[in-house]
Amino acid sequence: MAAKGHLSTPVLWLLLLSVQASLGAVELRLSNGTGPCSGRVEVKYEEQWGTVCDGDWTIDDAEVVCKQLRCGSAVQALEQSPFGEGSGPTWLYRVDCRGDEPNLWNCSHTGWGAFTCPHYYDTGVICSGFSELRLTGGDTACSGQLKVKQKETWATVCFSHVDFKAASAVCNELACGHAVGISRGTHFGDRSEVTWQEEFHCVGNETHLAHCPRAPHRSEACSHGATVACSGYGGYRLANGSTACSGRVELLHGGMWGTLCDYLWDFPAANALCQQLDCGVAVLIPGGRSFGQGNASVWNGTFSCKKNGSHPRDCPVSALGHDECPAGREARVVCSGDWTPQLRLSLSGHAHEQLPVPHLSSRRIRLVNGTKRCAGRVELYHDGIWGTICDDNWDLADANVVCKQLGCGHAIKAFVSAHYGEGSGQIWLDDVNCTGAESDLWACPSRAWGEHNCQHKEDAGVLCSEFLALRLVNGNDCAGRLEVFYNGTWGSICSNYMSQVTARTVCKHLNCGDDGEIASDFQYGRGSGPTWLDHVECTEQHSSLWQCQSDPWDPQSCDNRAEETHISCRDREKLRVIGGEDGCSGRVEIWHQGSWGTVCDDSWDVADANVVCRQLGCGSAVSALGEAAFGEGTGPIWLEKVHCKGTELSLWDCPAKPLVGKTCDHKEDAAVDCSDPPRRPPTDSTRISVPVILCIVLGALLCLVLAILAGQIRHARAQQRGGSLGTGMRCLLHMAGKRLVGWGGWGWVTEMSGMCCYTEILTYHLAGKEPSSAYPQPAPLGDLGTGRAMQTPLGDFSFS
Repeated sequence: MAAKGHLSTPVLWLLLLSVQASLGAVELRLSNGTGPCSGRVEVKYEEQWGTVCDGDWTIDDAEVVCKQLRCGSAVQALEQSPFGEGSGPTWLYRVDCRGDEPNLWNCSHTGWGAFTCPHYYDTGVICSGFSELRLTGGDTACSGQLKVKQKETWATVCFSHVDFKAASAVCNELACGHAVGISRGTHFGDRSEVTWQEEFHCVGNETHLAHCPRAPHRSEACSHGATVACSGYGGYRLANGSTACSGRVELLHGGMWGTLCDYLWDFPAANALCQQLDCGVAVLIPGGRSFGQGNASVWNGTFSCKKNGSHPRDCPVSALGHDECPAGREARVVCSGDWTPQLRLSLSGHAHEQLPVPHLSSRRIRLVNGTKRCAGRVELYHDGIWGTICDDNWDLADANVVCKQLGCGHAIKAFVSAHYGEGSGQIWLDDVNCTGAESDLWACPSRAWGEHNCQHKEDAGVLCSEFLALRLVNGNDCAGRLEVFYNGTWGSICSNYMSQVTARTVCKHLNCGDDGEIASDFQYGRGSGPTWLDHVECTEQHSSLWQCQSDPWDPQSCDNRAEETHISCRDREKLRVIGGEDGCSGRVEIWHQGSWGTVCDDSWDVADANVVCRQLGCGSAVSALGEAAFGEGTGPIWLEKVHCKGTELSLWDCPAKPLVGKTCDHKEDAAVDCSDPPRRPPTDSTRISVPVILCIVLGALLCLVLAILAGQIRHARAQQRGGSLGTGMRCLLHMAGKRLVGWGGWGWVTEMSGMCCYTEILTYHLAGKEPSSAYPQPAPLGDLGTGRAMQTPLGDFSFS
């Protein structure tokens, strides 16, 4: 049991982090984005800005960043340097937030500077930039001037910053139905108005305005705000009925459900609502207080449907306001639903037929197993079960109804014989025979639900005109001429005003890495089909070409074939190890074709591991591990039978085979254990201050001076003991810098400015060796004392 009063290690660690943060004046910012609320995540620690590595970067982590910067909520948590590579240290790695922390550094992480990532792993965040939006000054809660809340201030959105698609997103977010219009608001005049600084580029189907891509506005001028008008209601339902197809009519308006109070409620309006709710047609408008009074919320207004079969949103709603409703004016309806007659017994015992009890079938339609949403196997949801359609009599008219119903344009082709694969379970419809004008597939003549004589090998499919696909041709999957599939035909994309950012977006879209360039040599040939698009402009925020701005679809977008786009993608070499205690041990993973995958351990040895460790900056390999030593990976297995020599600079330089077939699975994932841990910045305990460094330098200089003085003193004493010794030392010093010319008696003779110096090499005597006999061996003439002479083969020499 822990002693009372002692703090646990995790608590002490958090306290230490807090102290470090407070002492270092830690700051947070987003860089290189479209504004202060989007960009690369950067942290200032110890007076230096650095980045955050994207290990395990999630929307919860991004949420903390956005809240800390008071930029609203997180829209996207982005990885792999979406806003460009930063510089400086990697301060934080593997941040793990709950989402409610006040600061990013209060989240769990491995410590300040604990691991140095390459900067192509830098994280990015896109925040909403505002915490909420509203429409003010209009007749209802669903119309008025558009304002967004930045921190504590409401900012006006300029008319030049939004379009009708952005207005649609606004209406969706406010649950105000669909956009009716957008107009220029009142002139600001001399007023000092706080304005929103970015343009919104919406598709139109976003549920929140913050989900739309944004870009800096090209001009600082903003003289008018944007006024948005929505249809006024965002949803319909029938409340308090005996089934889902009968009840009191309620509308969702301004985010709140309320009873519709309609003085002019009639059968055309009721029919439109029943059909919208997939409940057949209106069979009864009950009077009195049928279906109760609701929750006291009332929306006053009138549907004005002029014909049966109208969509409710095509029926104008007038004077929609929030008020009380006189008794008997609440809109009510009983829809036909599925006609299932029931019997009841009278008190006399005779059977009587009762009115049909409405039953909600809640039908839906989808396309399955296609590569995009507008192509695939047709499936219907009925009675709580998804099922398929038999291809008997299936033709282009039937497919056309499906495409229109899904908002996918018109049908290009009606597929039979399970072209998109066989389904399972129910086969709901057979012998469908549409004219092509029906609004829903189940409105077409067919056999009864569930009646058929088919198998799933006869499942029907469709290809719609709004189906889009992208490819690079005449090269390989990641290099070639750029083509788009639209309206059933492959065609080229023109390169006018296309930037390198757009080329990189194409590469990301095709899972060909995150880098690419526009080729200028037209090496991939000329196209022959239509030229569908021109002036395609992407930003760093876009990961798909469909998100980018362009001119409208036109089969003759290019003036000539020389404008066709040729792109070459470059998949960056990326390598990491996962599952170890640090970044220098773990399962080996490589980045290829837009995804991380593993390496098979067939032939995996220490030479391969050495290349991995060196490439990661982790020293040499301690061991090369196999059989998923650090756990099994997921996704593709990119390589097998890697054969490195051990001297390669990169794993990509080693011979290897791409994995083919099922020869390896993830229980054979290769791993490494490297000698060096990740580089860590100096901690407070090891950090040396400037005064200490100065003391060390001065001490070293003092030691050098003392050594020189000691040498001088010894030299002076040696001179006092005898001149011969001084002369001998001078001779030795000269010998050290001159060329040896041969052996002379007992020592080596050197050439010294016209004189010779004769010395003895004591090492020969100590080793018991005699000089080589190749040279003359004269006998010494006497001791080498002061004034004594010695005869050598090169002449007489005397010591003075």
